[in-house]
Amino acid sequence: MPERSVIIGSAQGLHARPAKIFVHIAAQQPVPVSIRVGDRAPVPASSILGVLSLGAAQGTEVTLSADGDGAAEVLDELAGLLARDLDAEEPDHA
Repeated sequence: MPERSVIIGSAQGLHARPAKIFVHIAAQQPVPVSIRVGDRAPVPASSILGVLSLGAAQGTEVTLSADGDGAAEVLDELAGLLARDLDAEEPDHA
């Protein structure tokens, strides 16, 4: 099962707005993705409550994992998203 470790880049960590953006994109992926902090149990990346329960502050290392066709590409995309400061980006009003 492919995994990616990434450092949370958002200034306020993986709180409400960045978590919502991440969960929304994770839920659209063709493979299920999980996210964990350290040795804690992974949670579904598509679960807002699960992601918020991680308490991942800026600088926290999280590990993403997925299994299935295209999992590596999905993990690359989601890791890139988490590495950005989503708090500093303008919301997409589309």
